[in-house]
Amino acid sequence: MLTSEENDLLCRVEGDAPMGQMMRRHWIPALMSEELIADGKPVRVRLMGEDLVAFRDSDGKIGLLDEFCPHRGPSLVYGRNEQCGLRCLYHGWKFDVAGNVIEMPSEPADSPMKRKVKIKSYPTEETGGFVWAYMGPPEKIPAFERPPFAPDDQTPISIAKVKVPCNWAQIQEGQIDSAHSSTLHSTDMVPARVDSAGATEKNWTRPSTDKAPRMITQTTPYGFRYVALRRPIKDARTHDYARVTVYVAPFISLIPPNSSYNVASIVVPADDESSWFYFLSWGGEATVGTEQWRQFNRLVMGEDIDSDYNSTRTLENDFLQDRELMNNGSFTGLPGIPNQDIAMWVSMGKTVNRSRDTLGASDFAVVEFRRLMVDAVKNFRDGKAGPIGISDPHIPQVEISSYQGIIPKGTDWLTLGTEETEQMFLSNMGKAAS
Repeated sequence: MLTSEENDLLCRVEGDAPMGQMMRRHWIPALMSEELIADGKPVRVRLMGEDLVAFRDSDGKIGLLDEFCPHRGPSLVYGRNEQCGLRCLYHGWKFDVAGNVIEMPSEPADSPMKRKVKIKSYPTEETGGFVWAYMGPPEKIPAFERPPFAPDDQTPISIAKVKVPCNWAQIQEGQIDSAHSSTLHSTDMVPARVDSAGATEKNWTRPSTDKAPRMITQTTPYGFRYVALRRPIKDARTHDYARVTVYVAPFISLIPPNSSYNVASIVVPADDESSWFYFLSWGGEATVGTEQWRQFNRLVMGEDIDSDYNSTRTLENDFLQDRELMNNGSFTGLPGIPNQDIAMWVSMGKTVNRSRDTLGASDFAVVEFRRLMVDAVKNFRDGKAGPIGISDPHIPQVEISSYQGIIPKGTDWLTLGTEETEQMFLSNMGKAAS
């Protein structure tokens, strides 16, 4: 349970809000690489309450600029993306990817105005299927590093995207909540007598029927890890089924994998009351292709989402819930794992009032998320610490991973899924705490 002040600190990201300012110190997943074509249509991007425009120029470089021309304010989304610049339709002013004015045809040729005017622009990097942006103070820009799901350029990645009309924090809480998957997603995550979680074209399988996992958390320099221990269907007296979820603050959650591929999600605030949600499969010998992944999750453009990534399932149409489907075996009547989550997140309201929560043992990770992020933003606001995940000690993100598997009872779960570097950090943190 949080106070109203703490809830505001956690949720608000616009303007000078401390959480938004802390997030700006990170490299932010701004949009998917596939959305930008060289000399193609500019794309609207809303991040942290700011309206921006992204474009890929003739040389393949990416610009992320203020959406509105500094001359008289028309949107550059309608501009001409040509010859290494974005040209405003109104008077022809043209901007390069760094925000410099490179042409000003409506002004005299000898006007010094071109040297004085510059549109707001943000640095970008591109990897792992995403365009990343840094929106913080230029003098504080951290080195860009590969995310956990893109250790190299050869790792296959499939991404589904949807805009969700609610605050980022209630989405992120859903991503690090292992307990809900046994109920909300029970039609798509099916118990089976298997030795490891698996995946088919229709559903995922897991080796447990246990809906009340025991949870243990471990704070890390980048966020936290936690294990959900369940009784396995086989060998329940001697073994546990362990699912380790990882929160890489502030945007990324690493979901326990299956035998075919790894799973991750990214939550990026568009503003205080809407968010970008990305659901990823990556790595593994049987990673599904992008279109198959979007079909599996029922997030196909033109069918499940529109061209701006808004879902066709809304609060106003009850998310197109099919009660007949429920009578015929579907637990929710909502096809697609993300659509089931979205119905829960959005039905809570634009921003959850956490001062009225009733929490139980299954909310252990949610409580840890709130404590971690509220403490982090308070310390950042008060100048007591740098942004979470950027300050030392630092673990390279490509060495961070989730885990799932059947393990002998008493196994030290802290070592599951960790690389040598992270084990060293966690060991030293444990010694310091004791």
